[in-house]
Amino acid sequence: ANSRAEEGLPAPPCARGEYLGAVRPGEQQQVHQTGQRQDQRQEGLLLYAKSLQLEMKPASEEAKDWDNMRRMLRDFVGKRNHCPFKGPNDGHHVSYRRFRRRIIQRSSSEGPAASTPLATGGQREPRFDLEAVCQRLELDSPPRDHEPAQRHLQGNLHETELAGGVSHCGGGLVWRAAIHEHGNVQQAGSDERTHALQPFAVLDSTSVSQCGKSVLKLSAPSLLNDYYTNLLDCSCDGIIALALGSSVYLWNSETRALVGHLAPSPQPGRAYLQTISCLSWSRDGRTLCIGTRRGEMQLWDVEQKKSMRRLWSHQSVVMALSWKQQLLSSGTVLGHIHHLDPRAPSPLVGAVVQKEAICSLQWAPGEDCLASGSTEGLLCIWDGDIAGVTRSHQPITTMIQPSAVKAMGWCPWQRKMIATGGGLKDGELRIWDTDLGTCVTSANTKSQICSLRWAEKKRYLVTGHGLPHHQVTCWSSEFPSLSPLYQLRAHSDRVLHLAINSDSTPIFSAGADQHFHIWDM
Repeated sequence: ANSRAEEGLPAPPCARGEYLGAVRPGEQQQVHQTGQRQDQRQEGLLLYAKSLQLEMKPASEEAKDWDNMRRMLRDFVGKRNHCPFKGPNDGHHVSYRRFRRRIIQRSSSEGPAASTPLATGGQREPRFDLEAVCQRLELDSPPRDHEPAQRHLQGNLHETELAGGVSHCGGGLVWRAAIHEHGNVQQAGSDERTHALQPFAVLDSTSVSQCGKSVLKLSAPSLLNDYYTNLLDCSCDGIIALALGSSVYLWNSETRALVGHLAPSPQPGRAYLQTISCLSWSRDGRTLCIGTRRGEMQLWDVEQKKSMRRLWSHQSVVMALSWKQQLLSSGTVLGHIHHLDPRAPSPLVGAVVQKEAICSLQWAPGEDCLASGSTEGLLCIWDGDIAGVTRSHQPITTMIQPSAVKAMGWCPWQRKMIATGGGLKDGELRIWDTDLGTCVTSANTKSQICSLRWAEKKRYLVTGHGLPHHQVTCWSSEFPSLSPLYQLRAHSDRVLHLAINSDSTPIFSAGADQHFHIWDM
Protein backbone atom coordinates (compact mmCIF):
# COMPACT_ATOMS: atom_id res chain seq x y z
CA ALA A 1 0.00 0.00 0.00
CA ASN A 2 2.84 2.35 0.82
CA SER A 3 4.59 1.54 -2.46
CA ARG A 4 1.39 2.28 -4.41
CA ALA A 5 1.07 5.60 -2.56
CA GLU A 6 4.63 6.52 -3.50
CA GLU A 7 3.87 5.75 -7.16
CA GLY A 8 0.77 7.97 -7.04
CA LEU A 9 -1.69 5.03 -7.30
CA PRO A 10 -4.79 4.72 -5.07
CA ALA A 11 -4.51 2.41 -2.11
CA PRO A 12 -6.30 -0.95 -2.38
CA PRO A 13 -9.63 -1.24 -0.55
CA CYS A 14 -8.26 -3.60 2.08
CA ALA A 15 -5.68 -0.97 3.11
CA ARG A 16 -8.47 1.53 3.80
CA GLY A 17 -10.34 -0.92 6.02
CA GLU A 18 -13.17 -1.43 3.49
CA TYR A 19 -14.83 -4.60 2.29
CA LEU A 20 -14.33 -5.61 -1.30
CA GLY A 21 -17.11 -4.38 -3.54
CA ALA A 22 -18.75 -2.69 -0.55
CA VAL A 23 -20.13 -6.08 0.49
CA ARG A 24 -20.68 -5.79 4.21
CA PRO A 25 -21.24 -8.87 6.40
CA GLY A 26 -24.78 -7.88 7.30
CA GLU A 27 -25.76 -7.41 3.66
CA GLN A 28 -24.39 -10.51 2.01
CA GLN A 29 -27.82 -12.12 1.69
CA GLN A 30 -29.49 -9.07 0.12
CA VAL A 31 -31.04 -9.74 -3.28
CA HIS A 32 -30.71 -6.77 -5.63
CA GLN A 33 -33.45 -5.82 -8.06
CA THR A 34 -31.36 -6.03 -11.23
CA GLY A 35 -29.01 -8.92 -11.97
CA GLN A 36 -27.07 -7.03 -14.61
CA ARG A 37 -25.41 -4.70 -12.11
CA GLN A 38 -24.34 -7.61 -9.90
CA ASP A 39 -22.79 -9.48 -12.84
CA GLN A 40 -20.78 -6.43 -13.86
CA ARG A 41 -19.69 -5.89 -10.25
CA GLN A 42 -18.55 -9.52 -9.93
CA GLU A 43 -16.47 -9.36 -13.09
CA GLY A 44 -14.79 -6.20 -11.85
CA LEU A 45 -14.06 -7.73 -8.46
CA LEU A 46 -12.50 -10.85 -10.00
CA LEU A 47 -10.25 -8.79 -12.27
CA TYR A 48 -9.23 -6.59 -9.38
CA ALA A 49 -8.45 -9.63 -7.20
CA LYS A 50 -6.20 -11.07 -9.92
CA SER A 51 -4.36 -7.75 -10.20
CA LEU A 52 -3.85 -7.72 -6.46
CA GLN A 53 -2.34 -11.21 -6.59
CA LEU A 54 0.15 -10.06 -9.20
CA GLU A 55 1.05 -6.70 -7.68
CA MET A 56 0.97 -7.34 -3.93
CA LYS A 57 3.19 -9.48 -1.77
CA PRO A 58 1.53 -9.29 1.66
CA ALA A 59 3.10 -10.42 4.93
CA SER A 60 2.01 -13.61 6.70
CA GLU A 61 -0.79 -11.99 8.79
CA GLU A 62 -1.93 -9.85 5.91
CA ALA A 63 -1.91 -12.89 3.62
CA LYS A 64 -4.19 -14.72 6.06
CA ASP A 65 -6.64 -11.83 6.06
CA TRP A 66 -6.46 -11.65 2.30
CA ASP A 67 -7.25 -15.38 1.98
CA ASN A 68 -10.33 -14.89 4.13
CA MET A 69 -11.40 -12.02 1.94
CA ARG A 70 -11.01 -14.08 -1.24
CA ARG A 71 -12.92 -16.95 0.36
CA MET A 72 -15.72 -14.53 1.19
CA LEU A 73 -15.76 -13.36 -2.42
CA ARG A 74 -15.91 -16.95 -3.73
CA ASP A 75 -18.82 -17.74 -1.40
CA PHE A 76 -20.69 -14.69 -2.60
CA VAL A 77 -20.09 -15.56 -6.26
CA GLY A 78 -21.20 -19.13 -5.64
CA LYS A 79 -24.44 -17.99 -4.07
CA ARG A 80 -25.06 -15.65 -7.00
CA ASN A 81 -24.42 -18.48 -9.49
CA HIS A 82 -26.70 -20.80 -7.52
CA CYS A 83 -29.71 -18.58 -8.17
CA PRO A 84 -28.78 -16.35 -11.11
CA PHE A 85 -31.00 -13.66 -12.56
CA LYS A 86 -31.78 -14.18 -16.22
CA GLY A 87 -33.28 -10.77 -16.82
CA PRO A 88 -34.14 -7.45 -15.20
CA ASN A 89 -37.69 -8.60 -14.37
CA ASP A 90 -36.71 -11.77 -12.53
CA GLY A 91 -36.34 -9.84 -9.29
CA HIS A 92 -40.12 -9.48 -9.20
CA HIS A 93 -40.48 -13.28 -9.18
CA VAL A 94 -38.20 -13.51 -6.15
CA SER A 95 -40.25 -10.81 -4.43
CA TYR A 96 -43.45 -12.68 -5.27
CA ARG A 97 -42.04 -15.93 -3.87
CA ARG A 98 -41.17 -14.13 -0.65
CA PHE A 99 -44.64 -12.59 -0.54
CA ARG A 100 -46.21 -15.99 -1.16
CA ARG A 101 -44.10 -17.64 1.55
CA ARG A 102 -45.07 -14.99 4.09
CA ILE A 103 -48.76 -15.38 3.20
CA ILE A 104 -48.50 -19.14 3.75
CA GLN A 105 -46.86 -18.61 7.12
CA ARG A 106 -49.53 -16.11 8.20
CA SER A 107 -52.43 -18.21 6.94
CA SER A 108 -51.56 -20.94 9.39
CA SER A 109 -52.37 -18.66 12.33
CA GLU A 110 -55.02 -16.31 10.93
CA GLY A 111 -57.46 -15.90 8.05
CA PRO A 112 -56.29 -15.16 4.52
CA ALA A 113 -55.19 -11.61 3.78
CA ALA A 114 -57.37 -9.42 1.59
CA SER A 115 -54.72 -9.20 -1.13
CA THR A 116 -53.51 -12.78 -1.07
CA PRO A 117 -53.22 -14.47 -4.49
CA LEU A 118 -53.78 -17.87 -2.92
CA ALA A 119 -56.99 -19.80 -2.81
CA THR A 120 -58.75 -19.59 0.52
CA GLY A 121 -59.36 -23.30 0.74
CA GLY A 122 -63.12 -23.01 0.50
CA GLN A 123 -63.34 -20.52 3.34
CA ARG A 124 -66.13 -17.97 3.20
CA GLU A 125 -68.21 -15.85 5.48
CA PRO A 126 -70.84 -17.79 7.39
CA ARG A 127 -73.73 -15.66 6.06
CA PHE A 128 -72.46 -15.31 2.48
CA ASP A 129 -75.40 -15.29 0.07
CA LEU A 130 -74.68 -15.50 -3.65
CA GLU A 131 -78.15 -14.28 -4.62
CA ALA A 132 -77.81 -11.20 -2.42
CA VAL A 133 -74.43 -10.41 -3.98
CA CYS A 134 -75.82 -10.84 -7.49
CA GLN A 135 -78.74 -8.57 -6.66
CA ARG A 136 -76.41 -5.76 -5.61
CA LEU A 137 -74.28 -5.85 -8.75
CA GLU A 138 -74.56 -2.49 -10.47
CA LEU A 139 -73.47 -3.76 -13.87
CA ASP A 140 -74.71 -7.09 -15.24
CA SER A 141 -73.84 -7.90 -18.81
CA PRO A 142 -76.51 -9.43 -21.08
CA PRO A 143 -76.35 -13.20 -21.64
CA ARG A 144 -73.52 -13.99 -24.03
CA ASP A 145 -75.24 -16.91 -25.74
CA HIS A 146 -77.91 -14.67 -27.24
CA GLU A 147 -76.36 -11.23 -27.16
CA PRO A 148 -77.84 -8.98 -29.85
CA ALA A 149 -75.88 -7.12 -32.46
CA GLN A 150 -74.69 -3.64 -31.60
CA ARG A 151 -75.60 -0.42 -33.30
CA HIS A 152 -73.18 2.50 -33.50
CA LEU A 153 -75.16 5.67 -32.85
CA GLN A 154 -74.23 9.30 -33.24
CA GLY A 155 -71.70 10.58 -30.70
CA ASN A 156 -70.23 7.09 -30.08
CA LEU A 157 -73.37 6.10 -28.19
CA HIS A 158 -73.55 2.29 -28.36
CA GLU A 159 -76.93 0.66 -27.98
CA THR A 160 -78.30 -2.82 -28.57
CA GLU A 161 -81.64 -4.16 -29.57
CA LEU A 162 -82.96 -7.37 -31.03
CA ALA A 163 -84.23 -7.49 -34.54
CA GLY A 164 -87.86 -6.56 -34.27
CA GLY A 165 -87.39 -6.01 -30.55
CA VAL A 166 -88.61 -9.51 -29.70
CA SER A 167 -86.48 -12.22 -28.18
CA HIS A 168 -87.40 -15.83 -28.76
CA CYS A 169 -84.74 -17.17 -26.42
CA GLY A 170 -85.19 -18.39 -22.91
CA GLY A 171 -84.58 -16.46 -19.73
CA GLY A 172 -87.71 -14.31 -19.74
CA LEU A 173 -90.70 -14.25 -17.41
CA VAL A 174 -93.65 -16.61 -17.62
CA TRP A 175 -97.14 -16.20 -16.20
CA ARG A 176 -98.08 -18.20 -13.11
CA ALA A 177 -101.66 -18.29 -11.92
CA ALA A 178 -102.41 -17.54 -8.29
CA ILE A 179 -103.06 -20.42 -5.91
CA HIS A 180 -105.73 -19.36 -3.45
CA GLU A 181 -105.34 -20.93 -0.04
CA HIS A 182 -108.12 -20.78 2.50
CA GLY A 183 -106.42 -20.59 5.84
CA ASN A 184 -106.64 -18.72 9.09
CA VAL A 185 -104.11 -16.01 9.85
CA GLN A 186 -103.78 -17.15 13.44
CA GLN A 187 -101.52 -20.13 12.81
CA ALA A 188 -98.78 -21.42 15.03
CA GLY A 189 -95.34 -22.94 14.80
CA SER A 190 -93.87 -23.82 11.43
CA ASP A 191 -97.22 -23.26 9.68
CA GLU A 192 -97.17 -19.61 10.73
CA ARG A 193 -93.62 -19.14 9.49
CA THR A 194 -94.47 -20.81 6.18
CA HIS A 195 -97.52 -18.61 5.83
CA ALA A 196 -95.40 -15.47 6.39
CA LEU A 197 -93.15 -16.48 3.49
CA GLN A 198 -96.03 -16.43 1.01
CA PRO A 199 -96.24 -13.16 -0.98
CA PHE A 200 -99.23 -11.02 -0.01
CA ALA A 201 -100.19 -13.37 2.80
CA VAL A 202 -102.29 -11.57 5.42
CA LEU A 203 -100.29 -11.05 8.61
CA ASP A 204 -102.59 -8.63 10.40
CA SER A 205 -105.90 -6.95 9.63
CA THR A 206 -108.24 -4.43 11.26
CA SER A 207 -111.98 -4.81 10.94
CA VAL A 208 -112.64 -1.17 11.82
CA SER A 209 -111.28 1.40 9.38
CA GLN A 210 -109.50 4.27 11.11
CA CYS A 211 -108.07 7.30 9.39
CA GLY A 212 -104.29 7.26 9.48
CA LYS A 213 -104.09 3.61 10.60
CA SER A 214 -102.82 0.50 8.84
CA VAL A 215 -105.87 -1.58 7.98
CA LEU A 216 -104.00 -4.47 6.40
CA LYS A 217 -100.51 -5.89 6.82
CA LEU A 218 -99.28 -8.32 4.17
CA SER A 219 -96.03 -10.19 3.70
CA ALA A 220 -93.51 -9.19 1.04
CA PRO A 221 -90.69 -11.76 1.27
CA SER A 222 -87.51 -11.30 -0.78
CA LEU A 223 -88.14 -7.58 -1.27
CA LEU A 224 -84.75 -6.15 -2.20
CA ASN A 225 -83.47 -3.66 0.36
CA ASP A 226 -82.02 -1.23 -2.19
CA TYR A 227 -82.60 2.51 -1.97
CA TYR A 228 -82.21 3.03 -5.74
CA THR A 229 -84.80 0.51 -6.95
CA ASN A 230 -88.39 1.26 -8.01
CA LEU A 231 -90.28 -1.97 -7.34
CA LEU A 232 -93.88 -0.89 -6.57
CA ASP A 233 -96.56 0.67 -8.77
CA CYS A 234 -100.35 0.80 -8.91
CA SER A 235 -102.33 0.88 -12.16
CA CYS A 236 -105.35 3.07 -12.83
CA ASP A 237 -107.46 -0.07 -12.29
CA GLY A 238 -106.06 -0.67 -8.81
CA ILE A 239 -103.73 -3.58 -9.69
CA ILE A 240 -100.64 -3.55 -7.51
CA ALA A 241 -97.37 -4.71 -9.11
CA LEU A 242 -94.62 -5.56 -6.62
CA ALA A 243 -91.24 -7.07 -7.55
CA LEU A 244 -89.94 -9.65 -5.09
CA GLY A 245 -86.53 -10.97 -6.07
CA SER A 246 -86.73 -12.20 -9.67
CA SER A 247 -90.55 -12.33 -9.80
CA VAL A 248 -93.32 -9.75 -10.08
CA TYR A 249 -96.55 -10.31 -8.13
CA LEU A 250 -99.88 -8.77 -9.12
CA TRP A 251 -102.47 -8.06 -6.43
CA ASN A 252 -105.95 -6.60 -6.84
CA SER A 253 -106.41 -3.80 -4.29
CA GLU A 254 -110.22 -3.81 -4.71
CA THR A 255 -110.86 -7.53 -4.25
CA ARG A 256 -107.72 -7.89 -2.09
CA ALA A 257 -106.78 -11.07 -3.87
CA LEU A 258 -103.62 -12.22 -5.59
CA VAL A 259 -104.10 -12.25 -9.36
CA GLY A 260 -100.92 -14.11 -10.28
CA HIS A 261 -97.23 -13.54 -10.72
CA LEU A 262 -94.55 -13.41 -13.39
CA ALA A 263 -91.76 -15.85 -12.61
CA PRO A 264 -88.48 -16.58 -14.43
CA SER A 265 -88.77 -19.36 -16.97
CA PRO A 266 -86.79 -22.47 -16.02
CA GLN A 267 -83.44 -22.76 -17.77
CA PRO A 268 -81.42 -25.98 -17.50
CA GLY A 269 -77.86 -25.38 -16.43
CA ARG A 270 -78.33 -21.74 -15.45
CA ALA A 271 -78.79 -21.01 -11.75
CA TYR A 272 -78.46 -17.22 -11.80
CA LEU A 273 -81.75 -15.35 -12.15
CA GLN A 274 -81.67 -11.73 -13.21
CA THR A 275 -83.12 -9.42 -10.60
CA ILE A 276 -85.89 -6.89 -11.18
CA SER A 277 -84.64 -3.31 -10.72
CA CYS A 278 -87.74 -1.25 -11.67
CA LEU A 279 -91.26 -1.51 -13.06
CA SER A 280 -93.98 0.86 -14.27
CA TRP A 281 -97.59 0.64 -15.46
CA SER A 282 -98.68 2.39 -18.64
CA ARG A 283 -101.17 5.23 -18.11
CA ASP A 284 -104.06 3.17 -19.45
CA GLY A 285 -103.23 0.29 -17.10
CA ARG A 286 -102.94 -2.27 -19.89
CA THR A 287 -99.17 -2.75 -20.13
CA LEU A 288 -96.63 -3.42 -17.42
CA CYS A 289 -92.97 -2.73 -18.18
CA ILE A 290 -90.31 -4.53 -16.14
CA GLY A 291 -86.64 -3.49 -16.14
CA THR A 292 -83.83 -5.77 -15.03
CA ARG A 293 -80.23 -5.41 -13.92
CA ARG A 294 -79.02 -6.88 -17.20
CA GLY A 295 -80.42 -4.03 -19.25
CA GLU A 296 -83.50 -5.88 -20.50
CA MET A 297 -87.05 -4.51 -20.51
CA GLN A 298 -90.07 -6.80 -20.79
CA LEU A 299 -93.56 -5.62 -21.76
CA TRP A 300 -96.55 -7.60 -20.52
CA ASP A 301 -100.24 -7.50 -21.32
CA VAL A 302 -101.53 -8.47 -17.91
CA GLU A 303 -105.15 -8.79 -18.98
CA GLN A 304 -104.26 -11.29 -21.70
CA LYS A 305 -101.50 -12.79 -19.53
CA LYS A 306 -98.93 -12.79 -22.31
CA SER A 307 -95.60 -11.22 -23.12
CA MET A 308 -95.80 -8.45 -25.70
CA ARG A 309 -92.14 -7.71 -26.31
CA ARG A 310 -88.63 -7.94 -24.89
CA LEU A 311 -86.28 -5.03 -25.52
CA TRP A 312 -82.49 -5.02 -25.21
CA SER A 313 -81.95 -1.29 -25.50
CA HIS A 314 -79.38 -0.90 -22.70
CA GLN A 315 -76.14 -2.52 -21.66
CA SER A 316 -76.41 -1.58 -17.99
CA VAL A 317 -78.89 -1.65 -15.12
CA VAL A 318 -82.30 -0.14 -15.94
CA MET A 319 -82.93 2.14 -12.96
CA ALA A 320 -86.18 3.98 -13.81
CA LEU A 321 -89.13 3.86 -16.26
CA SER A 322 -91.82 6.35 -17.27
CA TRP A 323 -94.58 6.35 -19.88
CA LYS A 324 -95.71 9.10 -22.27
CA GLN A 325 -98.89 7.70 -23.80
CA GLN A 326 -97.56 4.79 -25.89
CA LEU A 327 -93.92 5.86 -25.66
CA LEU A 328 -91.63 4.44 -22.98
CA SER A 329 -88.65 6.26 -21.47
CA SER A 330 -85.96 4.41 -19.53
CA GLY A 331 -82.87 5.54 -17.59
CA THR A 332 -79.81 3.54 -16.64
CA VAL A 333 -76.96 3.54 -14.16
CA LEU A 334 -74.66 4.84 -16.91
CA GLY A 335 -76.79 7.96 -17.39
CA HIS A 336 -78.43 6.96 -20.69
CA ILE A 337 -82.06 7.95 -21.26
CA HIS A 338 -83.79 6.10 -24.11
CA HIS A 339 -87.16 6.85 -25.66
CA LEU A 340 -88.78 3.81 -27.22
CA ASP A 341 -91.90 3.09 -29.22
CA PRO A 342 -92.71 -0.59 -28.61
CA ARG A 343 -95.05 -0.64 -31.62
CA ALA A 344 -92.26 0.11 -34.12
CA PRO A 345 -89.98 -2.57 -35.61
CA SER A 346 -86.98 -0.54 -34.40
CA PRO A 347 -88.28 0.79 -31.08
CA LEU A 348 -85.47 3.25 -30.26
CA VAL A 349 -86.66 6.69 -31.42
CA GLY A 350 -84.51 9.01 -29.28
CA ALA A 351 -81.86 9.16 -26.59
CA VAL A 352 -79.95 11.61 -24.43
CA VAL A 353 -77.05 11.19 -22.06
CA GLN A 354 -76.74 12.52 -18.52
CA LYS A 355 -73.37 12.61 -16.78
CA GLU A 356 -74.42 10.81 -13.59
CA ALA A 357 -76.33 7.61 -12.92
CA ILE A 358 -80.09 8.00 -13.17
CA CYS A 359 -82.21 6.84 -10.23
CA SER A 360 -85.60 8.47 -11.03
CA LEU A 361 -87.47 9.38 -14.20
CA GLN A 362 -90.95 10.85 -14.68
CA TRP A 363 -92.90 12.62 -17.40
CA ALA A 364 -94.88 15.71 -16.36
CA PRO A 365 -98.70 15.42 -16.19
CA GLY A 366 -98.96 17.52 -19.35
CA GLU A 367 -96.31 15.30 -21.01
CA ASP A 368 -94.46 18.36 -22.28
CA CYS A 369 -91.26 17.76 -20.29
CA LEU A 370 -89.36 14.96 -18.58
CA ALA A 371 -87.64 15.07 -15.18
CA SER A 372 -84.65 12.91 -14.35
CA GLY A 373 -82.89 12.60 -11.00
CA SER A 374 -79.30 11.47 -10.56
CA THR A 375 -77.36 9.81 -7.77
CA GLU A 376 -75.17 12.92 -7.51
CA GLY A 377 -78.04 15.29 -6.68
CA LEU A 378 -78.89 16.68 -10.12
CA LEU A 379 -82.53 17.29 -11.08
CA CYS A 380 -82.70 17.80 -14.84
CA ILE A 381 -85.74 18.94 -16.84
CA TRP A 382 -85.77 17.90 -20.50
CA ASP A 383 -88.08 19.21 -23.21
CA GLY A 384 -90.62 16.98 -24.93
CA ASP A 385 -88.65 16.76 -28.19
CA ILE A 386 -87.38 13.18 -28.06
CA ALA A 387 -86.55 12.60 -31.72
CA GLY A 388 -83.00 11.68 -32.59
CA VAL A 389 -80.05 10.21 -30.78
CA THR A 390 -77.51 12.75 -29.60
CA ARG A 391 -75.07 13.46 -26.81
CA SER A 392 -75.18 17.21 -27.34
CA HIS A 393 -78.81 17.57 -26.21
CA GLN A 394 -78.86 19.50 -22.94
CA PRO A 395 -81.62 19.86 -20.29
CA ILE A 396 -83.58 23.09 -20.29
CA THR A 397 -83.25 23.43 -16.50
CA THR A 398 -80.88 21.87 -13.95
CA MET A 399 -81.33 22.06 -10.18
CA ILE A 400 -79.03 20.71 -7.49
CA GLN A 401 -79.65 19.24 -4.05
CA PRO A 402 -77.03 17.85 -1.62
CA SER A 403 -78.06 14.19 -2.02
CA ALA A 404 -79.41 11.77 -4.61
CA VAL A 405 -82.70 12.67 -6.31
CA LYS A 406 -84.42 9.31 -5.97
CA ALA A 407 -87.72 10.38 -4.36
CA MET A 408 -89.31 12.65 -6.98
CA GLY A 409 -92.80 13.50 -8.27
CA TRP A 410 -94.63 16.11 -10.33
CA CYS A 411 -97.53 17.94 -8.70
CA PRO A 412 -100.73 16.97 -10.62
CA TRP A 413 -102.50 20.33 -10.15
CA GLN A 414 -99.46 22.64 -10.24
CA ARG A 415 -98.01 21.57 -13.57
CA LYS A 416 -94.65 23.32 -13.20
CA MET A 417 -94.04 22.23 -9.60
CA ILE A 418 -92.03 19.13 -8.72
CA ALA A 419 -91.18 17.68 -5.30
CA THR A 420 -87.94 15.96 -4.33
CA GLY A 421 -86.77 14.24 -1.15
CA GLY A 422 -83.25 14.26 0.24
CA GLY A 423 -81.26 11.24 1.31
CA LEU A 424 -79.84 10.23 4.66
CA LYS A 425 -77.42 13.17 4.98
CA ASP A 426 -79.97 15.69 3.72
CA GLY A 427 -83.52 14.80 4.79
CA GLU A 428 -84.99 17.91 3.18
CA LEU A 429 -88.35 17.89 1.37
CA ARG A 430 -88.27 20.48 -1.42
CA ILE A 431 -90.77 21.93 -3.89
CA TRP A 432 -89.17 23.30 -7.08
CA ASP A 433 -90.43 25.71 -9.71
CA THR A 434 -89.13 24.17 -12.94
CA ASP A 435 -89.66 27.36 -14.95
CA LEU A 436 -87.47 29.44 -12.64
CA GLY A 437 -85.21 26.61 -11.53
CA THR A 438 -85.54 27.61 -7.87
CA CYS A 439 -86.76 26.00 -4.66
CA VAL A 440 -90.14 27.44 -3.68
CA THR A 441 -90.44 25.89 -0.23
CA SER A 442 -88.85 23.15 1.86
CA ALA A 443 -89.24 21.27 5.13
CA ASN A 444 -86.62 19.44 7.15
CA THR A 445 -87.79 15.90 7.94
CA LYS A 446 -84.60 14.89 9.83
CA SER A 447 -84.74 11.49 8.17
CA GLN A 448 -84.00 9.80 4.88
CA ILE A 449 -86.75 10.27 2.28
CA CYS A 450 -86.92 7.02 0.29
CA SER A 451 -90.13 7.52 -1.71
CA LEU A 452 -92.63 10.20 -2.65
CA ARG A 453 -96.13 10.30 -4.16
CA TRP A 454 -98.86 12.90 -4.79
CA ALA A 455 -102.53 12.23 -3.95
CA GLU A 456 -104.43 14.26 -6.53
CA LYS A 457 -107.98 14.05 -5.21
CA LYS A 458 -107.00 14.51 -1.57
CA ARG A 459 -104.46 17.16 -2.56
CA TYR A 460 -101.66 16.11 -0.26
CA LEU A 461 -98.12 14.85 -0.58
CA VAL A 462 -97.01 11.49 0.83
CA THR A 463 -93.41 10.60 1.71
CA GLY A 464 -91.83 7.37 2.93
CA HIS A 465 -88.91 7.63 5.37
CA GLY A 466 -86.02 5.70 6.83
CA LEU A 467 -84.30 6.28 10.14
CA PRO A 468 -85.14 7.05 12.85
CA HIS A 469 -88.89 6.23 12.79
CA HIS A 470 -89.51 4.54 9.38
CA GLN A 471 -92.78 6.40 9.03
CA VAL A 472 -95.12 7.44 6.21
CA THR A 473 -95.89 11.18 6.35
CA CYS A 474 -98.78 13.03 4.74
CA TRP A 475 -98.16 16.73 4.02
CA SER A 476 -100.58 19.53 3.27
CA SER A 477 -99.69 21.08 -0.07
CA GLU A 478 -101.04 24.59 0.30
CA PHE A 479 -98.27 26.46 -1.48
CA PRO A 480 -95.99 27.96 -0.48
CA SER A 481 -96.12 26.09 2.85
CA LEU A 482 -95.55 22.47 3.84
CA SER A 483 -96.92 21.09 7.10
CA PRO A 484 -97.30 17.44 8.18
CA LEU A 485 -100.84 16.14 8.61
CA TYR A 486 -100.34 12.49 9.60
CA GLN A 487 -97.45 10.33 10.82
CA LEU A 488 -98.19 6.70 9.87
CA ARG A 489 -95.98 4.26 11.76
CA ALA A 490 -96.09 0.51 11.39
CA HIS A 491 -92.91 -0.41 9.51
CA SER A 492 -89.84 -1.57 11.41
CA ASP A 493 -87.43 -0.65 8.61
CA ARG A 494 -87.24 2.10 5.99
CA VAL A 495 -90.23 2.62 3.70
CA LEU A 496 -88.67 2.04 0.29
CA HIS A 497 -91.73 2.31 -1.98
CA LEU A 498 -95.11 4.04 -2.07
CA ALA A 499 -98.12 3.73 -4.39
CA ILE A 500 -101.51 5.46 -4.46
CA ASN A 501 -104.72 4.25 -6.05
CA SER A 502 -106.49 6.38 -8.64
CA ASP A 503 -109.18 7.43 -6.15
CA SER A 504 -106.43 8.46 -3.66
CA THR A 505 -108.22 6.75 -0.78
CA PRO A 506 -105.73 4.03 0.28
CA ILE A 507 -101.96 4.42 0.47
CA PHE A 508 -99.77 1.39 -0.22
CA SER A 509 -96.28 1.11 1.26
CA ALA A 510 -93.57 -1.54 1.01
CA GLY A 511 -90.64 -1.52 3.41
CA ALA A 512 -87.26 -3.13 3.92
CA ASP A 513 -88.86 -5.11 6.76
CA GLN A 514 -90.51 -7.13 3.93
CA HIS A 515 -93.99 -5.99 4.88
CA PHE A 516 -96.67 -4.42 2.69
CA HIS A 517 -99.13 -2.05 4.40
CA ILE A 518 -102.44 -0.54 3.32
CA TRP A 519 -103.32 2.77 4.96
CA ASP A 520 -106.84 4.15 5.04
CA MET A 521 -106.98 7.90 4.48
